[in-house]
Amino acid sequence: MSPQPVPLDSPQTRIVIVDDDDLFRESLGLNLAEAGFEVVDFAGGESVLDYLLSGNHADAVLLDWRMPGLDGPAVLRRLREAEIHVPVIFLTMLTDEVYEEAALKWGAVDFIDKSRRLAIILGRLRLITEGAKPIPAQAGQPGAEAVREGTLRRGPLELRQDIHRAYWRGRPVELTLSEFAIVRYMAIQSGGDVTYRQIYDVVRGKDFAAGYGADGFRANVRSFIKRIRKKFRDVDPEFDGIDNYPGFGYRWRDEVDDEEPTGPAGTP
Repeated sequence: MSPQPVPLDSPQTRIVIVDDDDLFRESLGLNLAEAGFEVVDFAGGESVLDYLLSGNHADAVLLDWRMPGLDGPAVLRRLREAEIHVPVIFLTMLTDEVYEEAALKWGAVDFIDKSRRLAIILGRLRLITEGAKPIPAQAGQPGAEAVREGTLRRGPLELRQDIHRAYWRGRPVELTLSEFAIVRYMAIQSGGDVTYRQIYDVVRGKDFAAGYGADGFRANVRSFIKRIRKKFRDVDPEFDGIDNYPGFGYRWRDEVDDEEPTGPAGTP
């Protein structure tokens, strides 16, 4: 599937796939096209760099790690050195956490095992395209600030929605795309209660069928929150910005609010 010129007013979201496996690249490209994305694909790092460094637009890049010639990390570093901040998701068979940590530190927004189902990849891509849209602060929220130029701030928290990066007290927090989306959702609702189901819907899509019965999503959400807390505490050991209410959900707590947290819907 070779790149084709697309009118500048095309309403489709353009996804670039970079992978030296021809069959995988073609299969994924066809599936993404059926889901409504415009797809451009490349078999190697040099060709995608030529494409992007020439000024061509992409809304997201799905990038393999190991490729002949320039590998995925080298492509990502070259893009960032050129001040091209297109969201990059590594799509690879390398599942060790050391690779994921390295990818995020180099500026990737997520790291997905190739064996994951198509629905997971589609969900992450939609998080990118929808998450880049600024959401105005709601009136009456404690400490609410307007979202300007794609940046959301809540006290020491800063979320760069254009590049899907989180900062706490000025230091980067290496969140995955799903983790970023959860923090963003809770921060927008700052001071308000967010249910397990609402958090799960942010990652999986509304009414996605979870396993293990009607409440099977809760263990998944608890794991997400546990990882998010750990990443913030790696930056600030005193971090305590997420309150939880067993059996209900969580709340992002503004540090400007020194009152004791109440239960769901304001109950003690």
